[in-house]
Amino acid sequence: MTDEEYISIPRLARILGISRIAVYRKVKKGQIEAVRIGRNYAIPRKIIAPLLGEELTSEDKQTLDRAVIRTVKEYGDVLVRLGNS
Repeated sequence: MTDEEYISIPRLARILGISRIAVYRKVKKGQIEAVRIGRNYAIPRKIIAPLLGEELTSEDKQTLDRAVIRTVKEYGDVLVRLGNS
C-alpha cells in the first residue's frame, strides 16, 4: 500500500465539501469504502471519481438509459412542446 493509493478522511471531507464527521458516518454505514489502519481509515483514491459523479459504472449507465427511455415514452409530447417554446 502506497500513500498515493489512499487518502485520509479529512482530505476526502475537503474534496467533497462536507465535514469530517459526515465522512466518518458514511464510512461507518458502508456508504464510502475504506480500509481501517489501526485507529484510522484510509480511503482508496479510485472511489473519489464516482463519489464526485465524474465516473459512471456500466450499471449506472444502463439505469440512466432506462430512465431516459421511460421518460421519453411517457412525456415525449411534452418534451417536444417544451423544446419548441
